[in-house]
Amino acid sequence: MHEISINLVYEDTLSGAVLRKLLSNSGRNYLEGYSYLSAGYGWIKKKVGGLNSAARGMPYLILTDLDRYECPPALLDDWGIEKRHPNLLFSIAVREVEAWILASRGAFAKYLSVNEQLIPRNVDGISDPKSLLISIARRSRKKNVRTDIVPQQGSTAKVGPDYNGSLIYFVENFWDPNVAKGLSPSLRRAMELLDAFQPVFENPL
Repeated sequence: MHEISINLVYEDTLSGAVLRKLLSNSGRNYLEGYSYLSAGYGWIKKKVGGLNSAARGMPYLILTDLDRYECPPALLDDWGIEKRHPNLLFSIAVREVEAWILASRGAFAKYLSVNEQLIPRNVDGISDPKSLLISIARRSRKKNVRTDIVPQQGSTAKVGPDYNGSLIYFVENFWDPNVAKGLSPSLRRAMELLDAFQPVFENPL
């Protein structure tokens, strides 16, 4: 099968791990090109026009969180991409990439050592997936999980000291997007996008 080289753009290391897992689970043969760790959606929003132009020469896959936007079209409209090149792919997690992780309910409950019923089935409907994930992790029977994911008492940090590291380990070793997509329509759309994508390259002058 023909390889499709694609550059990755994402908000944090956890999102990067999720993207790589999606590529490896796609029905297409993707080859990762450059990776751009943006440290937040603001950088992506600022650079998206340049990425759109660069996509004429090589595909780009952007993963960002929907956060407080009403819907994915509202995000894209606010980012001001009037004419997006077909090689610029957007995957938008509703509302955060943590919802996609929670969607693998059985595996994640086992990883946290909590009751699966603590994880809602309507993961795309969770208003603050990160906060909910931390709340669930706080009930873990594994001390290392609580220590890594949950902020220390009295700390001003929003997450634990190895939040990304612990979740990346789960994503790389236990997360099954083919199961998770059954509970997350936004994840399913992202996977369908990758499965159907065919690069479009302009003829040289």
